[in-house]
Amino acid sequence: MSAFGPTGRAGRPIVELGRGGPVVGVQGLGCTGMSLAPGHIDRSTVRATLERALDRGVTLFDTADVYGAGANEELLAPFVRAHRDEVVVATKFGIAPDPSDPARRIVRGDRACVRSRVEGSLRRLNTDRLDLFSLHGRDPSVPIEETVGAMAELVAEGKVAHLGLSEPTAPDVRAAAAVHPIAAVQCAWSLFDRAVEDDIVPAARETGAALVPSAPLGRGFLTRLLRAEEDELHPGDLRRILPRYVGEPTRSNQALLSPLRHVARRHAATLPQIALAWVHHRAPAHGLPVVPLPGTRRPQRVDENTAAARITLTPDDLCLLEPLASQTVAPHHPEPALPV
Repeated sequence: MSAFGPTGRAGRPIVELGRGGPVVGVQGLGCTGMSLAPGHIDRSTVRATLERALDRGVTLFDTADVYGAGANEELLAPFVRAHRDEVVVATKFGIAPDPSDPARRIVRGDRACVRSRVEGSLRRLNTDRLDLFSLHGRDPSVPIEETVGAMAELVAEGKVAHLGLSEPTAPDVRAAAAVHPIAAVQCAWSLFDRAVEDDIVPAARETGAALVPSAPLGRGFLTRLLRAEEDELHPGDLRRILPRYVGEPTRSNQALLSPLRHVARRHAATLPQIALAWVHHRAPAHGLPVVPLPGTRRPQRVDENTAAARITLTPDDLCLLEPLASQTVAPHHPEPALPV
């Protein structure tokens, strides 16, 4: 029996995604980066990565209609169709171009947007239902109750199975859950980014939602793949506008990787594996389901990441890693409502 509880495909651990939500593998896959450079996608490698993930017990695949302007959903469609009853497809909606300035993005949560965006995602993913449909941010001009009410209509119609929220406030989580059960709340959560523990985690636990951490590897920082120089980042990379990931803050934060390296040596593991093992440990630490969404475009990285679920961190390990978030240079900030 897994330390996580029940097991599913190939004996891999599984968990219910929120109270009454879908049953998924304890680790998901963030698919954003697969369409980072839409003109240069190696579709065979992407498909191999998706297949490897499923083989390793990953069943939650996360995308959004804004990633690659819909290209990310289209990229996943053949895989989803081939494994429709084995995978849980999670997509997000709401981010749209500002009519007054197409270069700027806004969040829309009106009923018309909810309706049009679900149809677009269903079409691009080539499926008749979405397993998890999440609001990608919050429209300040529309009460959250109205947006979730419109989303709940889609559940009643069979187009959507479960609802979620991405980067909400704690009051939004509670208000949304009062309208319809929320299966998952998606927020940044990692060793270097723990602000969600103050209010979002308690709200999710209270309402029966799972936490689905995005950027559980610190957007590459906790893997050593992200160096200190901004010019090493892709021109469209979101990290260029996030102060933690460029320039002096990144160089200063490099020193904080030392405890992570120490714990990795103890377990004969890699830095990403320890960082993910720590996120997995948030589930028993906070008393709610936690399903991290590390992203990758490479099958070998899937092997590395999923192996993290088999690592049990000791009290000494956790004590060593505990202070890292409070020592990071550059304050926490909400993730901008922009595609990566």
